[in-house]
Amino acid sequence: MKVSIITAVFNSRQFIESALKSVLNQTYKNIEYIVIDGGSTDGTTEIINKYRDKIVKFVSEPDKGIYDGMNKGIKLADGEIIGFLNSDDFYDDNNVIETVVKEMENKKIDVCWGDLVYIDKKDNSRIVRFWKSSEYQEGKFKRGWMPPHPTFFVRRRIYEKYGPFNLDFKIAADYELMLRFLEKYKVSSCYIPKVLVKMRIGGKSNRFINVIKANFEAYRSWKINSLKINPFRILLKPLSKISQYFKKI
Repeated sequence: MKVSIITAVFNSRQFIESALKSVLNQTYKNIEYIVIDGGSTDGTTEIINKYRDKIVKFVSEPDKGIYDGMNKGIKLADGEIIGFLNSDDFYDDNNVIETVVKEMENKKIDVCWGDLVYIDKKDNSRIVRFWKSSEYQEGKFKRGWMPPHPTFFVRRRIYEKYGPFNLDFKIAADYELMLRFLEKYKVSSCYIPKVLVKMRIGGKSNRFINVIKANFEAYRSWKINSLKINPFRILLKPLSKISQYFKKI
């Protein structure tokens, strides 16, 4: 089974190489690696070109942001399963994709996710926050729950049926997409109780002002999907993350 991994990148010269190696070093061999560059000017593309012979599809052109880049990758993907690895992130080990494929095949499901750890940008061994996820159950989104999107793997047919990222959302398009797939359309899913991705702290969505904006977008996600929620419930979303700073792996 072919798996398409998509990295959308823009001016990430410092970390892009570790993301590339993380995908290329996977033990699972049938990976279609797609890299979508938003027109980087800092030397990112020069690093990407070092691995060009192992990258199946590469696009470098201006875009409308990370979700636009991800949508471009979805359109190019031929794999039955699609996953994303951000340019600042890397897989926890070389067996991640193999683990994902086995779980999705054995359980015959359309979506899966796992755990994620946030690490210090300067010290990869220093864990700042542990996002321990869990199985989806109806109503969990209302209590502030959501899967870690970098660990979210989806069969291509689900994107074809229910659509890609909604570009009207600038920060929380990943939340809207996961809410749409799991809460609205109830696609079959499973949780892998294992750290799949390590994310360097300091991403766009983690900045305080963007956390506030993301909450407004999260509420709007419910509205556009014709799902009912008390607006005060959205406050649980950031509050639910507090415990992640105290959990141990």
